[in-house]
Amino acid sequence: MTTIWRIAATTTALLSALSAANAVQLKISRKALQRTLQQQLFNGPNGRYYLKGSPASGCFVYAEDPEVSFENGRIVVRLKTHAKVGTSLHGACVGISLAPVSEVSLAPDGEGETLGFRDARLERISGQRELNFLLTPFLSHTVPTSMKVNAAELLRKALDGSTASSGYKVTLDRLKIHSIQIQDDDVVVDADGDLSVK
Repeated sequence: MTTIWRIAATTTALLSALSAANAVQLKISRKALQRTLQQQLFNGPNGRYYLKGSPASGCFVYAEDPEVSFENGRIVVRLKTHAKVGTSLHGACVGISLAPVSEVSLAPDGEGETLGFRDARLERISGQRELNFLLTPFLSHTVPTSMKVNAAELLRKALDGSTASSGYKVTLDRLKIHSIQIQDDDVVVDADGDLSVK
């Protein structure tokens, strides 16, 4: 009987500690953010995102090879842009070819379960006015809205294999993001969450 009471007391103490300490810190690496951007936006032919035209058209504008880095507490997305601008004639483009490198920086932001981005700034863009007309909305709107990361989904996927490895089913019931900051090579998310063990 004494052993049963000790197990019950230990379990009660453990559960009390877990319920009192429901703060969670989630680190998302720069590489994970870059992978998310490539999967969500640069998923066209050859990893390209076409702003105008297609692989079959003579004239086109596309972006590729996004690189994510962190600078001064912001996320910087650098990408290569390729354009053939002019007039299509018999399937070819009569005009000029451009290949500038463009950059947009974003501030990390969180709402509910989702890590998002705000305050998009164009840091570097083409010197060509016509190309800027196409790049500006893409860089300042499409990139930040396409980089949303559902932090709760990431945790739930990580916990999916818990039954096979431990014999217990661990699930995330709730996650609420409170703050986000960049530390070294990670985006650090402070949140509250609830876990269930069955």
